[in-house]
Amino acid sequence: MPTYLQRYATPFTTGLFLISLISGTSLFFHYGTAAFREMHEWLSMVLILPFLLHVWKNWRPFLAYFKRLPMAISLTLCLVASLAFAWPAITGTATGTGGNPAFAMVNVVASGTPGQVAPLLGKSESEIVEALKAKGFTAADLTKTLSEIASASNKDMMDLMATLATFKAN
Repeated sequence: MPTYLQRYATPFTTGLFLISLISGTSLFFHYGTAAFREMHEWLSMVLILPFLLHVWKNWRPFLAYFKRLPMAISLTLCLVASLAFAWPAITGTATGTGGNPAFAMVNVVASGTPGQVAPLLGKSESEIVEALKAKGFTAADLTKTLSEIASASNKDMMDLMATLATFKAN
């Protein structure tokens, strides 16, 4: 490995880890979400490169860890902990608790019909249906839920939500 990479792998790993630590902790406690979310996601991705360089630089000592029980125990516990969080989503048994409340509300609105959503937008149900049709949601009709309308129109649910948001502005 070139010397300049050796010189910077560990410092960048440390700096980016600290950013990930601080932003992740802030996100966990819902503090400064708008400021920290994108920073956390992108700089955590950037952290991959210096981490790989750090592992490359320290390859032999790193391999030595795998000859000892603490590494096996640590990796097993980390895997179990991650599966405990992911299992409900993987198996489809999630109760709907947790997650982003905005997305939860999108699902609530998506399960409604144009008539149920129209009062929120200050429009009549027929105005909503006609406006959706004009925006390319060809399957729009009074009896279908918004998610059914999006699906039957071969459109994304978020496109439908973005379209509905423009109706409120008008």
